[in-house]
Amino acid sequence: MVKQLAVWTFIARSLEGKIPVMLLYVVESNGSSPGRQGFSMAVNGDGEMVGSIGGGIMEHKFVEMAKDKLAKEENELTVRKQIHDKEVSKNQSGMICSGEQTIFLYTLKENEINTIRHIIVTLENNSNDLLEFSPSGLSFSKAAAFKDYYFNYISHKKWKYEEKIGYKNHLHIIGSGRYSMALSTVMHTLDFYIRMYDFPDSLNSALYNQAHDKIIINDYSELTKIRLLADDFLVIITSDAIDYVTLQALAKRPFKYIGLVGNNMELESLQMDYHKEEPDVYVVKKVHFIPIFDMERQSPVEIAINIAAEIIRIKNSDQK
Repeated sequence: MVKQLAVWTFIARSLEGKIPVMLLYVVESNGSSPGRQGFSMAVNGDGEMVGSIGGGIMEHKFVEMAKDKLAKEENELTVRKQIHDKEVSKNQSGMICSGEQTIFLYTLKENEINTIRHIIVTLENNSNDLLEFSPSGLSFSKAAAFKDYYFNYISHKKWKYEEKIGYKNHLHIIGSGRYSMALSTVMHTLDFYIRMYDFPDSLNSALYNQAHDKIIINDYSELTKIRLLADDFLVIITSDAIDYVTLQALAKRPFKYIGLVGNNMELESLQMDYHKEEPDVYVVKKVHFIPIFDMERQSPVEIAINIAAEIIRIKNSDQK
């Protein structure tokens, strides 16, 4: 959410300084488009800009368009489709990566500063509220969003975009050792909201901890009571092998992914116990056993990147 916050803070600063500013927002993306749904940037009348809608010649073209509209004081909002294919005759972006994206351009008004401040506070507090764009402009409310993103286009005068702004992905990390620290750093850059759980001495002494919430537990059995949602990710990286009874209880909870990290011997033993005691094949398949093959050769960051790659693959496969 750091990127989103930077864009809206820049918009607020521009408006407070009486500098005209335009928002560029990707409201829809398909295929391998470099600008994904929810990407945003802002350009002001002084030529300053923050954020990105995908980069390349396409972004450069839209930045120049925004500067031109601001200079001419053109305030009409615009929705433009861009197709990343040089063979098409219409809406060609100039890029060849295939896919397409639809971009919303909107000149912010000074009387919208309170709405923008509300958005900033929501992002700073790690809350989730509903951002809406339509031919009427920008709106923001406490209403619940049923999906992370929604876009419906019927015509230039009849369309709607909704987004649950704030953190959309949540990661629970059990353990606060060096592998957990590396994972929290990597996942923080990927805009995951991170909760970390460990015993008091371990959690309080952890360095470079990028977790948003640090939660003390006194026994692994307490993990069975943590709040998990169907879209949450859970990774267990403890210095002690977690017992299969606790793992069994966690695996029956709602979540999108659970990974257990450890050395080969510990995982083989736990996996055997777990498969022997757990009759539910579906529950067994939900657990990803992630061995550290060679602790001498694999650094904590390398392990973290491997886990992050698996999480990203699962997250993105569900969004197709």
